[in-house]
Amino acid sequence: MKLSDIKVYKVKPRWIFVKLSTDEGITGWGEMISGTKTETVVAGAYEMGKKLIGRDPFEIERLWQEMHRSFFRGGPINGTIISGLEMALWDIKGKALNLPVYELLGGAARDRIRVYSWIGGDRPSDVAEQAQARVDKGFTAIKMNATSELHYIDSYNKVQAVVDRVASIRDQVGDKLEIGIDFHGRVHRPMAKVLAHALEPYHPMFLEEVVLPENWDSFDDIAREVSIPLATGERLYTRWDFKNLFRQGAIDIVQPDVALCGGILETRKIAAMAEAFDMGVAPHAPYGPVSLAATLQVDACTPNVFIQEQSLGIHYNQGFDLLDFVKNKEIFQYKDSYVQLPKGPGLGIDMDEDKIKEVAQEGLVWNNPSWKNYDGTIAEW
Repeated sequence: MKLSDIKVYKVKPRWIFVKLSTDEGITGWGEMISGTKTETVVAGAYEMGKKLIGRDPFEIERLWQEMHRSFFRGGPINGTIISGLEMALWDIKGKALNLPVYELLGGAARDRIRVYSWIGGDRPSDVAEQAQARVDKGFTAIKMNATSELHYIDSYNKVQAVVDRVASIRDQVGDKLEIGIDFHGRVHRPMAKVLAHALEPYHPMFLEEVVLPENWDSFDDIAREVSIPLATGERLYTRWDFKNLFRQGAIDIVQPDVALCGGILETRKIAAMAEAFDMGVAPHAPYGPVSLAATLQVDACTPNVFIQEQSLGIHYNQGFDLLDFVKNKEIFQYKDSYVQLPKGPGLGIDMDEDKIKEVAQEGLVWNNPSWKNYDGTIAEW
C-alpha cells in the first residue's frame, strides 16, 4: 500500500481537515488548527504532505521522524501540520487492519471516558444558569474561562468578579459539578497568585494555564500559594517542550493537544512521561470532530487520563458544530458525563465528505480575538 493523494479542506467555524488517500482505496482523516494562520497551515500541509506520496502509510514512526526532524523544528505551524498528517496515517492503518487505533497502542486501559462541558463563553457570563443546564444533561464536570482582560497588576474588583461567578455556580448546584477554571494565559504572575488564592475556597478541579507556558518558572511560585491542581500544555509541541514541566514538578496535570503536539503517538508518549512523574492527563481538544476522535483513541489506552475536554456546543462553534460533518454521530454521545470507547476501525469516525466539500466552498477566515487593556496595551486572549 502506498499513499497516493492529499486533500485539505478549510471548514467553518475554524477547522482544517486533511484527507490522505492510498492506491488501495483506503483513506484517512486528520485535523489541523487554523489559529490566525490558516493559509500558511494549508500551504504547509500540501508542501509536507506531498512528500509522503508514494510512501508506506504503515511506517508512521519513520514518517513522523522525517517530518519532525527538519533543521528548524517545532512551533505551532510545523506542529499542527505533522499532527494532522499523523492522525490520518493512523486512521489508514487502523482501517486496513480493521482495528481501532487504541488497539494498536496497547489496547484499552479503561471501560469508558469521562468528559466535561464548556460554559460561560470567551468573556464568562451566565455561568450559574449554564452550569445548571449541564447538570440537567447529566454532566458532572465543566470548564469555564476565569476572566477577560487582566493587566500585569489590575483591580481587585476583577478578582472579586471571578470569585462571584464561581460562587454563583456553587450556590446554584452545590458540589454536583467539578469546575475546571481556565486562566487561558490571560493572567500575569502577580495577579495569578492573587486570583488562584481567592479561588481556593471553591475547590476547583484544576486551574489551567495560570500563566503562559513560556513563564513556566512561575508555576512553582503559584503552586506554593495554593493546593489546587495546576494544569497546562495546550500550547506545547512534542515531548521535548514538556521536559521542563516534568523536571520542575509544579504542574499536576498535562494537557497535550493531539492536533498540535505531534499527533496520536506523540500524545501517548507525553502521557507516558507524565505517568512516570505521577501526573494526570486531561487532553486539550476544543476543535473539530477528527481531532476529538483522535484524542479519544489516546484516552482509551492511557491510564492517567482522568477527564477529556470536548467541544460540542462550545462558544466558538457558530453556524456549524462537530456532528454536522460526521455520519456516525453516536461516536460523540455522552451519558452521565461519559462517552463510550470508540469501536470502529481507525479513528472510528465516518466523515461526511460531501458536506465538508459544500461548506469548504464558503471559505474560512478565522482569527483569534485581539484584546487590549484599559490603557491600550495588548492584552492576552
